[in-house]
Amino acid sequence: QVQLVESGGGLVQAGGSLRLSCAASGRTLGIRSMGWFRQTPGKEREFVAFISATTTTNYADSVKGRFIISRDKGKSMLYLQMNGLKPDDTAVYYCAGNPYVSTLTAQYWGQGTQVTVAS
Repeated sequence: QVQLVESGGGLVQAGGSLRLSCAASGRTLGIRSMGWFRQTPGKEREFVAFISATTTTNYADSVKGRFIISRDKGKSMLYLQMNGLKPDDTAVYYCAGNPYVSTLTAQYWGQGTQVTVAS
């Protein structure tokens, strides 16, 4: 089994920055791609960023140019650097292992970390 644990969320003002981390443990050799998704209560889950096993990246249009996804060489740690935060970025952010962006699903999910951006 695989466990994913996010950290780094918090309350920031608009225009600020946060760096989210996701630590993978267990059978991490089974993790190929990774990603970040977010969800606000009452709204659909939203794709944020994706990174493949070969470190190819993909971003939602809403965060492109502001957020950067990265992972360590051993693929045991995932990061999301968030800059220029906006109130609309407020959500619970989830780390995902082996995600399918088109269906907003994944083989493994973290517990989520709250990001709140105040105006």
